[in-house]
Amino acid sequence: MVKSNNLLKTLGPGILIACAAIGGSHLVWATRAGAEYGWTLLGLILLANFLKFPFFYFGQHYTACTGESLLSGYKRQGPIYLNTFIVINLLTGSINIAAVGMLTASLSMPFLGFLNLELTHLTILIFLILSGILYLGNYAVLDRLSKWIIVILTVCTIVAVALASFNHSPSTVDVSNTEITPFTLASLAFIVSLLGWMPAPIDLSTWSSLWMHSREAQTQHKATPKEVAIDFSIGYGITTMLACLFLALGALTLFNTGAEIPQSGIQFSKQFIELYTHSIGPFAKPIIIIAAFFTMLSTTLTCLDGYPRSLATSFLLLKASPNHSKSVDKKHYSLMLIIYTLAASAILLLFVKNLMSLLSFAATVAFLSSPILAWINLKVMTGANVSPEHQPATWIKITSYIGIAFFAIISFLFIYNKLF
Repeated sequence: MVKSNNLLKTLGPGILIACAAIGGSHLVWATRAGAEYGWTLLGLILLANFLKFPFFYFGQHYTACTGESLLSGYKRQGPIYLNTFIVINLLTGSINIAAVGMLTASLSMPFLGFLNLELTHLTILIFLILSGILYLGNYAVLDRLSKWIIVILTVCTIVAVALASFNHSPSTVDVSNTEITPFTLASLAFIVSLLGWMPAPIDLSTWSSLWMHSREAQTQHKATPKEVAIDFSIGYGITTMLACLFLALGALTLFNTGAEIPQSGIQFSKQFIELYTHSIGPFAKPIIIIAAFFTMLSTTLTCLDGYPRSLATSFLLLKASPNHSKSVDKKHYSLMLIIYTLAASAILLLFVKNLMSLLSFAATVAFLSSPILAWINLKVMTGANVSPEHQPATWIKITSYIGIAFFAIISFLFIYNKLF
């Protein structure tokens, strides 16, 4: 029996994963899926969430069962596994932070447009503000903000979809376009981008494991596997539901309108809001603005914490035993926070020409790394240090193997199509 008081002390890491996941995958890729293909890709989005859920769940479940972080489990399997994670983290971290930060900045124009800053400079300003908040408040402020953000986001999105559904007129649908299928080689790049960030890159599974240690230090309560399962289910359930709702927004408001999603961040922001408010009604504009902005703000905030925290922990583990420490010290965390902030800012200043190309590249890299990280997570969760009663049930193992095979096959087809 789970006590309500202890459950409240446990809730947090699962909600944070939801905040990190509900970002580019939902606002951009799920919305585009609905806008370009209607309801066709709803099943694929549900499949992606289902096939990835074991690997995200392992992050929290492993820590509840062993007391170690998932990264400690990587180290326990051998240095090559932890080094592989570090390489992927270094490759994707700065790119993902730059991508979600730029989208956040583009959606902040209704609030911060008076500053008259270029989009890249506004993004860097947001990085500095959020990094300062994390440096001063660390996990405690992240935990508090995430719970408010997820409530606001969920309510606004549900209201927006309800209004869009109420105002949707089936008679305006062009039947000639309803036969468009995304399941072709020509659409493979879009499918890979959609799946790469749906609901999130698998490397985020290490974050919830680390956040559990921070939550334990904050509440002085060590979560049990049952309590963790509830926390995870709430966060992942919200993530999956909102992915479907954002696809619904795209299908109800943009499908068969002939509208194209712009490449420029500022244009994307304006058109995103204008198309929704035109389809739903001017009265819905504040709801759309708030939902979209908080979607990306939560993702940027959690990414700015998760990537530095996981990399700092990884470097410390390379020098110590797997169970050396439960949480990274503030010195190493702050150093990585600064490095990632500077690296993401440099990417924006030197390499980015448009928003959508950056988002596509980041999502593609995330997908191609999925089968590798998924296999490592399963290997860690079935390791000798995990007692038999806490190892994955048979159906979860089968789901894991199917997921790994699915990601590997799609990755092979994508690479083959690009090369040949």
